[in-house]
Amino acid sequence: MSTHEFYIRGPNDTEARGPFTVEQLITLGETGGIDTETLFYDAATEQWAVIGSSEELRNLVFPEKKKLTFKPKEQVPTLNVQHSDQRPVTVEQFLAAAEGRTEDTKERRAYLMAQDRSAQIGMYAGALIFLVSAAAFILPHIDLVMNLDYPKIIRHPLIFLGVVDLLCAILLVLGMAAIYPFIRFRAAFGLGFLGLLFWLQDRPLLALSAAAASLGMYFCTVFLSYLPITIAALLGLGGIGGLAYFLLN
Repeated sequence: MSTHEFYIRGPNDTEARGPFTVEQLITLGETGGIDTETLFYDAATEQWAVIGSSEELRNLVFPEKKKLTFKPKEQVPTLNVQHSDQRPVTVEQFLAAAEGRTEDTKERRAYLMAQDRSAQIGMYAGALIFLVSAAAFILPHIDLVMNLDYPKIIRHPLIFLGVVDLLCAILLVLGMAAIYPFIRFRAAFGLGFLGLLFWLQDRPLLALSAAAASLGMYFCTVFLSYLPITIAALLGLGGIGGLAYFLLN
């Protein structure tokens, strides 16, 4: 019957409507367009009959809706029952777990603290590298800087790089980790441009010093464990120390 089409009319109507599919009759029933007293043309008997008289059609168009019921109280599991082998969790225990002061979380806290200390070592080592770099580029021309002799300063572009390095050192001392992307760019610049510049000037030791300082500078912003950050700091400080020695003597 679900595939049949039906003509319908009200009890007092003289004209029929249709044809309608069962789905359309269901929609009409849900919106109040028809009810169980609405007539439909029964093709089997070739007579008009009320929808309520046909059990199959009535169940299709006006299915009985299941009533919502609550589960019995005994079927609802209780979550806050304290068992004999369990202790209640206190606020102090919650705070201790969040701060890593419990047996289960102390290893995680120690790991995070080690990362934090390593990051601080890298930051201060980077600041020292930039400070020495600024001195190496500015001090050979300090008289020009003090006199603000701009025409001659322009002839020595490494002075401007020294000023940039000085600003980086100050920002790192202030804990501005947000400049790490720029520091990595500065390290790449030092490795590529300065290394190539000194190499073309036939000053290989300066080129190697600039490369070591740049690599140490870069990795001080990357590593978060003691051994790698220590190696990066020593590499950067050794390289920038050699660069300063050759430029200042």
